[in-house]
Order: sequence, then structure tokens, then C-alpha cells
Amino acid sequence: MADGEGDPGVFTATALPGDPRLLPTVTNAFLGTRVFRDILHAAGVYSGAAVDTHRADVPSPLGLRMAAPGARSSAQSFTLNTWTGTFSHTIQSPGYTATQQLYAHHSLVHLMASSVTIRRLDGSTHPITVQLQSLFVPQSQDLHLSPGPDFQGAHYIYGQTLVPEVEGGPRPTVHMLWTPIPQWLTLGGEERERCWQFLTAVAGSEEEAKRSYSAGLSLAAAGSLHRSHVRAWAALRRGCSVELDGPLALRQALHGCLYYLLSALPPRDSPGVPFHGISPGGLSNGTRGEDYWGHVFWDQDTWMFPNILLLHPGAARAILHYRIRTLEGARRNAHEQGYEGAKFPWESAATGREVCPEEIYGAQEIHITGDVLMAFEQYYCTTQDLKLFQEDGGWELVEAVARYWCSRMVWSEEEQLYHIRGVMPPDEYHSQVDNSAYTNAVARRSLNFAAVLARDLLLPVPEEWEDRARKIKVPFDEERKYHPEYDGYSPGEPVKQADVVLLGFPLMHPMSAEVRRNDLEMYEPVTDPVGPAMTWSMFAVGWLELKELQRAWSQLEKCFSNITEPFKVWVENPDGSGAVNFLTGMGGFLQVILFGFTGFRITRSGLLFDPAFPEGITKLKLSSISYLGNSLEVTISREEIRMEVTEASWEPPASPLEAVLESGQRFPLGQGQSISFPTAPGWIQRSPSRTP
Repeated sequence: MADGEGDPGVFTATALPGDPRLLPTVTNAFLGTRVFRDILHAAGVYSGAAVDTHRADVPSPLGLRMAAPGARSSAQSFTLNTWTGTFSHTIQSPGYTATQQLYAHHSLVHLMASSVTIRRLDGSTHPITVQLQSLFVPQSQDLHLSPGPDFQGAHYIYGQTLVPEVEGGPRPTVHMLWTPIPQWLTLGGEERERCWQFLTAVAGSEEEAKRSYSAGLSLAAAGSLHRSHVRAWAALRRGCSVELDGPLALRQALHGCLYYLLSALPPRDSPGVPFHGISPGGLSNGTRGEDYWGHVFWDQDTWMFPNILLLHPGAARAILHYRIRTLEGARRNAHEQGYEGAKFPWESAATGREVCPEEIYGAQEIHITGDVLMAFEQYYCTTQDLKLFQEDGGWELVEAVARYWCSRMVWSEEEQLYHIRGVMPPDEYHSQVDNSAYTNAVARRSLNFAAVLARDLLLPVPEEWEDRARKIKVPFDEERKYHPEYDGYSPGEPVKQADVVLLGFPLMHPMSAEVRRNDLEMYEPVTDPVGPAMTWSMFAVGWLELKELQRAWSQLEKCFSNITEPFKVWVENPDGSGAVNFLTGMGGFLQVILFGFTGFRITRSGLLFDPAFPEGITKLKLSSISYLGNSLEVTISREEIRMEVTEASWEPPASPLEAVLESGQRFPLGQGQSISFPTAPGWIQRSPSRTP
């Protein structure tokens, strides 16, 4: 393996992958690019009408690469440091080193920066020159760009996207300032070391672009630009720290997943900045014809969101605000298909209207609407944040989804149950099926949550919500004791990806351990071995739940065929096809660690735990699990669980907690007080004997 020093969070190689799609990405909440690429993307900036909408290509001045023409016996290395959120390229020649760094600044989110440092290693006095190779041209196939006056030594262009997503809709504006890039950099004969800084600021307004560029210049002049980025990134990593004692490859995969997924999140201190969702390939990808064109799927709500919720509830809230902001588009989708309420699009961009290029998915893969609502339910159970629902539009979304499901069901006189007909389940090898087990189960969960929330908000509960939740059909084979994927499914039929196994987790659909096992046994051998990466993680979680540790590990191991070297970039399918920088697969992988190894389950009454470690894993430390306004440090070994509330919010006040074991033992969780007990199942709940 190409990683030096055994540091699981630093990935170093002496050569780049042959496929440029597998180069690492540098991203923050607003800007993203792949290293050495001549385009970048800005969040929410799409061009193209309806099904042609895609991330607009913004020309990137920072796709430059160093070269040392004529240098003999030079050595190169390329490093992604996940601790500092920085990519670097180093040329080591006799007498000097040249190092280029590239990063998306994590507190100045409209700024990307690159630096080149040449350092003399001997006593020579001759000039040292390196070349900067760049394909940058200040034009775009997606933006009408015009030059403006230079600003503080930076060049300036601005313009709008060419085509709005919906007729008459807005066309986002982009303003970009950048430091001119010379073709050569020379360290003078009397100089020992010199650093050149190259900044690029991109924003939706001229004022913001100039403000960010000026702030970057000031920090660069003080020698603290990179340090300020590292400080902001380190604070995010520290707040979302997950440490594992286990095989090196597993720890490397963990740190790679955390780097790429956390890079996509909004910073903690920018609640007023709208967030534009997370696409399967992240912000760095999504040009026309690539990585699903930067659209947002259930990948965000089902596969990435649960991890983000436990580690960074503020970012989870921003994701939900994206769905609230696109609610009107979802209402239009439902109306156009002849239904009430709101139907979230299979593929979403800026408006919430359906932008999937292939009609069948947008028309039939309707489980997305329940997936969105499940994220809202998980958030509510974990935070009890009433403001989101009472003041910020959350209740209107919940009610609209409930109305959609009621209008989408039909009554079967024969079975005396409600049916949902003509759908595509998560298993996309089948379409136009009736009563997809997953779709119907997630619809049932939507209606149950809507009823619970209405009561909590002291609102009337429509009788049909609970009636339909009780009477919706979820196919079940009484003889074989398993859930057929849909009406008429024959055992042995090939399945594309995780589908029925999702009933056990994350849906937590009521079933016995026998049925849970039968579902896993039925679908594991018939699931496409070259299907998408997130699938095997859900089989792993299922086997961990049943304490089949070797079977769980064998499923988790399958994920490694989707992780490419040397920078741990995931591909959607093990043959390299599909999306790259596949955050969906990374989200599934993280759920194995955060929910599988711990046994965490989010319920209305508490956060359950029931740890299970495959062989070779001895300890898991989660530095900041968020629950009901508390930050919990949780350390789990095979022998012991240790918990401590390290922080509790003041406004609104955090709920006092206690840990309860299945044996009945109770342990108050006071702030700053560590508790420990032998590893056993239990739950964390609001303490009944104490009030905030």
C-alpha cells in the first residue's frame, strides 16, 4: 500500500492514477474541484432546462500543475492529508524542494487557494525555476462570462448561466476573482525559500467575491491563510471524530469517507447561508454527462444523512432546509401526476421539480418521498427541534407528504388492504410492480410520523393517516417467513441492490429475528455482485444485528472493491462504472461503523445501543455523538462501554440523560461525569427524574 508512516489519515503516492476521475477532490460547502482539473463547481449553480440541468462548469485557475523541466533525478510525491483538508504535490530535486498545496477554505467558503513553495536545500546561489502548467481559459460552456476591472491585483469575470432549470426561472450569477498565474516561478540566487499564493474567489455577488478575496489576501499577507483553513477543518474533524482500533485498511477507509463526506457539509457558523444538498458524487463532480449531473437523490437522505445527524446536527438541519426550500416544486410534481400533497423528485436540483433524464424513474421510484420524510423523523427524534416544524416549514412538508401517500393508495376490496401500484422499488431491475415492500413500508412510516408529530404540535390528526398506516399492505410470505420484494416476486429473481433488507434497517419495520434472518438469507445470494457500493453495508448491518459477526465482515469486505488507490476515492460499481467520489457508498460504509458496530438505533423513546465487533476490531471511540442537545463521547470495547456528556446546549436547554441497560440498571449521564458498564444492550433516554 502506498501510504507512508502508517498514518491512516494521510494518503501518499509517487504516481497519480491513470484515470483522472479517481483524483482526489477538494471541496467545501460552496466550491469544489478535482485536483489538476480546469473546472470547478459552485453550489446551487445549475444550467440547462429540466432534464438537461447540470452543474455549471466554472473555469478554474487552480487546475495548475508544477513541473521542473531539465531537473535530473527529481522525485515526485502526491499527498492527500485528511487531517488538514489539503492536497499537496512535491518535487524533490537535488538542491531544492518545490511543494504545491491546494485546498478549499473551510471558513471562507467562497475561496479556494493554492500555494507553491520553493526551498533551497544546499548552499548554491543560482536561480531555481519551476514551471506552472495550466489549461485555464476564462470561458465556460454553461455561463455567459464577461471581463470586469481588476481588483487588488486579481482578474475578474462575471456572468449568468445560459439556461434556467424552469422556464422563466432564475439564472444564477457567478462572480470570480483570481490571482494571475505566471508560467514560471523563480527563486532568486540570494533567496533560501519563497512562497507564492494563488487565490480564487467565487460567489453569487460581486460584493461577496471581493470580500472573500480581500479576506484571503489579508490572511495570506499575515502568513496565516492555510493555517486558518486548517484550524476550521480541524475543528470540524474534531467535532465529528470517529476512531477505530482495527485493521489499517479499515481505518484508512474510515478516514477517507470522513474526509470526503465532511467536505460536503456547511460550516458550523453560517446558519443563514442556504445549503443546496449533496449529490452522489459531491460538488466537485456533476458536469453534463458525469456523476448524475450533480443532482440530489435519496442517496443524501437515506445513505448520508444518518451519519451527519449523529455527528453534526446543524448540517443535518441544513439538509432538511434544502428539502423545505424545494417543497413547492415537489407539490407541482404531485399535481402533474394527478396526486395531492408533495412528491419529491427522484432527481432534484435547485427547484424541487423532477430533473431525471429518464421518465420512468421520476414517475415510478416514489419511495424517495418517504425517504425524505424518514430523515425529518430521525432528526426530530434526535433533536426534538420544534422550531424546524413550527416556524421553518417542516410541518407543511410532513403534512404534504402524508397527503401524497394517502392519494397514491388504492383500496383492495379483495385483500381489505391499501395498495400502492405501478412503482419501481429501490431494486431498479424491476418496474411497474405493485406493493413494493420497501415503498409501502416507508409510506406507512411516513403516515405514522405525521400523526405523532401532529399530536406533539397539538394539531388535529386526520383519521385517514392512521387508518391507511394500519391497513397498507407490506407483502409477507407466511409459509417461507420472509418479505417478498413486491407482489409476484419469485424467490431467486436477481436484485440490483439493497431493497427488502432496508426494512430491518434503517426502516426498523417490525419483524422477528427469524424473519430478519430469512430476508438476509433470501436476498444476499441474488443481489448483483457488481451492483452499487452501498448495498453490502446494509447486509453487514443486518448480520451485525443478528450477531453473525463473520458474515457481517464478509459483506463489509465487499465494499473495499469500490475503494480506489491511492486516494480512497469510491466508485459506484466495482468495475469502475457509475459515479465517482461516490459519497453514497461512503455513507453506507460509515453507517456500518456508526450504527452497525454500535447497534445505535434512533427511536422516539431513546437512542438504542447493542454493540457488535467483527474479529480484529477491538475499540471504537466516537467523540461527539449528538442527542437531545447533548454531545456524548462514547467509547466501546468488547468488555466495556464508557460514556460522558462533554457538552450540553443552553438554548434551547439540553435534556438531562441517562443510560439504561436491558437488565434494568440505570446510569445518570451528568455533564463532565464519565460512566462505564460492561458491554451490553441498552438505550440512552431523557432522564425522567431530572428537568433541564
